[in-house]
Amino acid sequence: MKQQINPKRPSPCHCINIRRASRAVTQFYDDILKPSGITTSQLSLLKHLEIAETATISELAKRMRIDRTTLNRNMKPLIEAEFLEIKQGKDSRTRQILLTDKGKDAVARGWKLWGVAQASLKEYMGEEDLAKLVELLSKLEALAP
Repeated sequence: MKQQINPKRPSPCHCINIRRASRAVTQFYDDILKPSGITTSQLSLLKHLEIAETATISELAKRMRIDRTTLNRNMKPLIEAEFLEIKQGKDSRTRQILLTDKGKDAVARGWKLWGVAQASLKEYMGEEDLAKLVELLSKLEALAP
């Protein structure tokens, strides 16, 4: 996927530059994932649940490093698509999230395309720049422990 690099004019605000880059990368991945019928965010949620096998909303939110409200909002279309199932937890206050067979199929389709996106981004950035970017992003993420 050798593309011509056409840098955009940066903002004087570092936060805006990082947000713009994040939106561009998300759109890049979402475009590649489109044939799977799920977005990058949905694949992340489904994959986290596939690894955990089952989790409460609080447990999954913690694993994904997002708040419960965002997780609940992101789960709604996945429940409607029958990729997720919610069952009563160990007590009446908890709910267990389960990946359905249909959800497992969505993860498998999406994961293959995610690999294509990963390889394309690596080719576009170059191995050295990508490694440095990952290091810098980890440093930025540490701003909010």
